Amino acid sequence: MMALRAALLKSIWYAFTSLDTEDSGKVSKSQLKVLSHNLHSVLRIPHDHPTLERHFSDDDDGPVSSQGYMPYLNQFILDKVVEGTFVKEQLDELCWTLCSKKHYRPDTLRVLSNQDALRLWCLFNFLAEDRYPLVLVLEEVEYLLRKISSVMTVELNCVDVEEFLSQDTAQKEGLSVWSFLQVVNAAGSRGVDGESISMAVEKVYREMVGNVLKEGYLWKKGHLRRNWTERWFCLKPGSLSYFMNEDAKDCKGVIEMDQNCCVEVLTDRDGKRCMFCVKTLNKSFEISASDSRQRQEWITAIQTSLRLSAEGKNSLHEELRGRRQELREERNRRRALRAEETRRLQELQGEREEHLTELEHLKEAQRQAQASLQEEEQRRRSQHEELQKTLQRQLQDAQEARANLRAEVTVRDLEVEHQRRRIKELEDLHHRLQEALDQQIRARQEEETYRYTQTRLLAEEEEKVKSLLALQEEQEEQLLQTQREKQELRQEMEKKTHSLGEAQHQLEKVRASRRRVDQDIADAQRKLRQASTSVKHWNVQMNRLMHPICPGERRSSCSGSPGLAARVPSVGETESRTREILRQHSFDCEENITHADNMDYNNTNPSDAGDQ
Repeated sequence: MMALRAALLKSIWYAFTSLDTEDSGKVSKSQLKVLSHNLHSVLRIPHDHPTLERHFSDDDDGPVSSQGYMPYLNQFILDKVVEGTFVKEQLDELCWTLCSKKHYRPDTLRVLSNQDALRLWCLFNFLAEDRYPLVLVLEEVEYLLRKISSVMTVELNCVDVEEFLSQDTAQKEGLSVWSFLQVVNAAGSRGVDGESISMAVEKVYREMVGNVLKEGYLWKKGHLRRNWTERWFCLKPGSLSYFMNEDAKDCKGVIEMDQNCCVEVLTDRDGKRCMFCVKTLNKSFEISASDSRQRQEWITAIQTSLRLSAEGKNSLHEELRGRRQELREERNRRRALRAEETRRLQELQGEREEHLTELEHLKEAQRQAQASLQEEEQRRRSQHEELQKTLQRQLQDAQEARANLRAEVTVRDLEVEHQRRRIKELEDLHHRLQEALDQQIRARQEEETYRYTQTRLLAEEEEKVKSLLALQEEQEEQLLQTQREKQELRQEMEKKTHSLGEAQHQLEKVRASRRRVDQDIADAQRKLRQASTSVKHWNVQMNRLMHPICPGERRSSCSGSPGLAARVPSVGETESRTREILRQHSFDCEENITHADNMDYNNTNPSDAGDQ
């Protein structure tokens, strides 16, 4: 979480400084309000408009400095960021758009596109240390340029970075990102096409920022058909994915690189050579490389991925950057120690020179004393010759004076001997210092040898893990696509379920209507029976009224009136006509019910009907 916060702060720092148009270290509140709103949107943080208005209200005077903006940024933005809920590339594009308009103004020799400049800006932020203003030390600049040059087919002839730094005394600590882009543009203008630089920058960006350890084509043996197919493999810390081709859009599977996974070398068989096996808890994946060197590179890269996964690390280059930073700090400490030792040696050398000067003074004093003694002896001799006769009485005093003088000479001889011993001690000290310097030089040479060996091993390790950092992003895209497809299928099922419910509701309505029609038919039949009975009764009554029976008259004469019989329908005809009406009504009802059932069947999806 701290690494994510530091990475976000680097990009936001560029956005803040780009809004400082007067280079005063302060930004207006209205611009900070817009920047904060955009950061909430890009980082997928819920907007808190009252808090935003309260912090950047215009009730006080003056703009806000970076230190004044940091409390709001930490409390209401960075503390609420959840890793995995946002796309960091969108934040980088937002901050790059703000700062590039102000600072990135390439000349006519521009070879970098805006996308390449954005990726180099992201790589610069990734390698820069967490010190503001952000600069990239000389070693990291050379490391990044070597990475880009190693990917290209031709060597990138860069300008002398040290000479570029010497031109600007303000950049002694390192190179700013705008100066770095100027260096790359100047180097790319020397016979290198922009497409080569763009491909190299993209590959280095995928490796360092996208965490791709290695990628390339390998042959894989299937689990069901047991045939060999060529797949594009992409290795990241914790996962090994394989695709149909290098577009990495159609993911065929993902191998989890956890503590239950291991890699082993296999013997050649099935017409394949340079084989190795990746074993997981449930499956074993047999893979064939193009040659033994590629096989060894893949095995080493997979072992690196397993190590990073076991250590809980997500990026190899973050670990390498930390190692390089520790080496720089160690070199700085050793350089400081060497400077301290040099200073101490200089102090000892100064003391030695002082002692030698003092010794010279003592020798000069001794010579002067001897000269004075000789002069005094000659003078005494001359005086003795001249005054021998007159100084006999003073002989005793002269002898005492000579004894005193000899004592003084003895004392001076002792002092001279003491100075000689002191000179010898200083010479011994010088010899020991010389031996210590020789030991230090040998230790420094051994240190340079170890550092060169370590640098070579790191370079080999970096070359082995170049192309394994793109799987994570592509896997996330595949997961998002699968989630979208599941969401679409869920919505379609909900629509079909809703249509089925409506069809069932219409069917219930039609069945209720049918039951009402059956009830109406039953009522009509009952009324028809009642009407038939009534018609029979009234026909009998009418016949009796129309043909009164007289005494002695035959019944056959009653039926001989043809005109009257034609006017009154018989009971059979009435019943036949009634049945015909009922059959027609029943047929219409059945047609209505059949039409409703057909509508219900058409509205119901066959797949839904099968689920029912």
